[in-house]
Amino acid sequence: MNPYQRYVLPKIIDIACSTDAVMSARAKIVPQALGEVLEIGIGSGLNLEFYDGQKVATIVAVDPAAQMQTVARRRADAIGIPVEIMAVDVQGIHAATDRFDTIVMTFTLCSINEPIPALQEMMRVLKPAGRLLFCEHGLAPDAPVARWQQRLTPWWKPLAGGCHLNRDIPALIEAAGFSIEELRAEYLSAPRALTYIYSGSARPSCQN
Repeated sequence: MNPYQRYVLPKIIDIACSTDAVMSARAKIVPQALGEVLEIGIGSGLNLEFYDGQKVATIVAVDPAAQMQTVARRRADAIGIPVEIMAVDVQGIHAATDRFDTIVMTFTLCSINEPIPALQEMMRVLKPAGRLLFCEHGLAPDAPVARWQQRLTPWWKPLAGGCHLNRDIPALIEAAGFSIEELRAEYLSAPRALTYIYSGSARPSCQN
């Protein structure tokens, strides 16, 4: 890990992912979580303030970017819900099958190297009647914007921690075996190539 990745990038991500528009998008998704929760890609813990302590028993949070977790742990200490933070990716927690009631994934799928195997592991550890709650930026439906996303992604990835601007989020979720039950899509703000957001919920397909 170079100095940019260790010291500069975490601060940039924290600022970019805590704008009013992005925090408002988080606030529409995260409070739906209940029971035992697995959060994928906790980063600096920006979702933590939105969990409902009356509905959530515990949170297990994973993120391989250990350099961001000092801030996440401080935010976890402030919410009154037990939070376990692990410096691994989803496939590194070795959780029991059907363990979690809810999985929360926000602004994370863009940077996972192999998104479908990661989503399949999420489905394995999710209870059969559980829910995947997601809020992710991805491929826009407007052709001019999508073309810019395709052009920019090779240059953007090394600057933004492996972030892909051009992933078809609903298609990836469904390809992994989930059935989307609720989906909203919108531009949050400019620049449009960075801010087309898919949010909603999905369940294992066998439950539909």
